[in-house]
Amino acid sequence: MKHLSLNPRLFLLAVLCVLATCASTFAQPRDKPKLKDFGSSLKRLKWDPVAKEARETYKLPTKTNAEDDVIRFETTLVASDVLVTDKQGQPVRGLTANDFVVTEDGKPQQVGHFFLGDNVNRPRSIVLIIDYSRSQFPFIRDSVEAAKVFVDKLGPRDRIAVVTDDVELLVEFTSDKQTVKKRLDSLIQRNVGSKGFMGIRDKRAFFGRSAQFSALMATLKEAFDEEDERPIIVFQTDGDELEYLRNPIITPTVPPDLPPDMREEVQLEVEQRKKLQTVSVTEFSLDDVYRQIEKSRATIYTIIPGIRLLGLSHDEQLRRLKSKDDKTVATWDEATPAKTKEVSEAREERRRKRLLPQMLEATLEEELKVQSTLFEVAKTSGGWAEFLEAQSQATAIYARILADLNERYIVGYYPTDKRRDGRRRQINIEVKGHPEYVISGRKSYYAPED
Repeated sequence: MKHLSLNPRLFLLAVLCVLATCASTFAQPRDKPKLKDFGSSLKRLKWDPVAKEARETYKLPTKTNAEDDVIRFETTLVASDVLVTDKQGQPVRGLTANDFVVTEDGKPQQVGHFFLGDNVNRPRSIVLIIDYSRSQFPFIRDSVEAAKVFVDKLGPRDRIAVVTDDVELLVEFTSDKQTVKKRLDSLIQRNVGSKGFMGIRDKRAFFGRSAQFSALMATLKEAFDEEDERPIIVFQTDGDELEYLRNPIITPTVPPDLPPDMREEVQLEVEQRKKLQTVSVTEFSLDDVYRQIEKSRATIYTIIPGIRLLGLSHDEQLRRLKSKDDKTVATWDEATPAKTKEVSEAREERRRKRLLPQMLEATLEEELKVQSTLFEVAKTSGGWAEFLEAQSQATAIYARILADLNERYIVGYYPTDKRRDGRRRQINIEVKGHPEYVISGRKSYYAPED
């Protein structure tokens, strides 16, 4: 019987290959569970007119996972993505856990969880909420191209899901960039439709239903779990569902001093809008959205496709509002079939005549409320908002988001207050010896409750 002898070098090489294969396997991010029946959490909400807030009619049982190799964090861990900048607004790098001072409701806390935002071993779980509703038609191509720029720049272990303003899960969490970009392109196709062959299989254009805040609520409540160390939401929308939330901050009114013939016409439109508000009202308010943001660990970056009005002079705001209307008219005119173009042009000419100063003032007031809210949504989560006024800005905006994510510090602690009372608690984070540093991040959270 022959005895086989192994070359020690070959044997060592084989072992190293096996170890490398295993390491590669373990380095891959764990697949997230499928998001079943996405949006179902909204169906469990019921508006409480006495408490003036949304209540859950019933709660789902707590998720469990019996796999032994899953790394879990205590549910009491409070983690914040914070950006530290100096007086010039430049990111401060090189800080360690010992540099941070954390308090909760004024009581000192011990930092027990810390890593850098550019740590490639800490994959990010990102949900892109994208609006393709009728109001976004003039901007949809810019929006999609901007989103694709962002997707291309994600790390190999980052996972992204896409949700539309239909509260539709367009893409499950994945690291497959090509799949995500292809599905994003499909939103443009939905908006413009397509021609079949000799009239067969024509697809009419259709649009999202403008349920952007509903999509945000569903994402906050359903998309992330305790294994998502860095939950992030990119909220790309003009936010016009704001009018249909409970206790709306927008109330349609007839502008004063309108010509008599137009006043009657506008009065009819206002009444129709109010009826639509009643029929389409959600089971939650804007305050419920803010509460859910605070309960979530997600950082939100809001991107507003359209024209900036905030922070400008009144005259400039009106000028830009008129410019936005002109772009909308031009875009729709370009997309209108030739056989209906005459009717469309007549309708748009009639609409232009209605752009009286009083009408513009009323529209401006509503637009400013929406834009201010979109900025506040991001700020509440520790993120920020920006306008996408032209496709050429897309690269810079998404590069800024990625730079922001990479330059942040993830600072976590286990609260000394162990009560699970569901109450709101205030977080304050500072850098030792540097009161001049500006800390951007989450300022509060809600304690868990049994």
